[in-house]
Amino acid sequence: AGVRGTVEGVVVAVGRRDWVEQQVGSSGGRGDLAAEAGSSAVWVGAAGRGILGVLSLRDTLRPDASSTVQGLKDLGLKVHVLSGDEPSAVSAAATRAGIDPALAVGALTPVGKLQRIDALRKEGAVVAMVGDGVNDAPALAAADVGIALKGGLDAAGEAASVVLMGDRLQQVLDSIDLGRATLSKIRQNLAWALAYNVVGIPLAAGALLPSLGVCLNPSAAAAMMAFSSVAVVSNSLLLRARYGVPEAGSEASQKAAAAGAGSS
Repeated sequence: AGVRGTVEGVVVAVGRRDWVEQQVGSSGGRGDLAAEAGSSAVWVGAAGRGILGVLSLRDTLRPDASSTVQGLKDLGLKVHVLSGDEPSAVSAAATRAGIDPALAVGALTPVGKLQRIDALRKEGAVVAMVGDGVNDAPALAAADVGIALKGGLDAAGEAASVVLMGDRLQQVLDSIDLGRATLSKIRQNLAWALAYNVVGIPLAAGALLPSLGVCLNPSAAAAMMAFSSVAVVSNSLLLRARYGVPEAGSEASQKAAAAGAGSS
């Protein structure tokens, strides 16, 4: 909740007000100070002197924050904000981003974020968590899908299922779209393979030989199986036609290749 050090023999604490007061005491000083509305407060205190001052910090939204939130809403998803910042600052940022302030919760510890994720999952929701810091790591690991931005490649990246290498929020929409398209291809390929084998296996076994005199010889059956494999792989490769071909050797290229292999 803060940091503490010694400056010219005096213990100085910087952080949340309640924590600073625990470190330096609440008597004396400028206890009447208040942070600006809609900002995060960082309190400064010294031992024997109490609260000395407060720093009011205001985060700026990423350029693509509002459009990403709107895109998620268009997909029918409910967007929450879980933050360790001051509740007033979190509410103000949520309003600017187009998120219902009632769904924005501040002053959360890493454990608090984890508990919120667990509560949503117990309600039956499928939860995707987007984060970029060490404090987000437990929640990223607990969510159904953890999405880390490139800037949080340490603990957050280790805990997440997906890492957005471009460090852009808009890629959250891209990853959801790609995931749904990949799952759709998997279902299509399974349906094709099932229908193909339901028809082909009885023909190869001679089920229609007594009545219609139709039967597949081994060569024709092998050719049909080869055609089935070609059809499945070709259907999977349509993902590349839709999303483009990443540069060879890049992490995006490796992920795209893995997605195509999983579909087939």
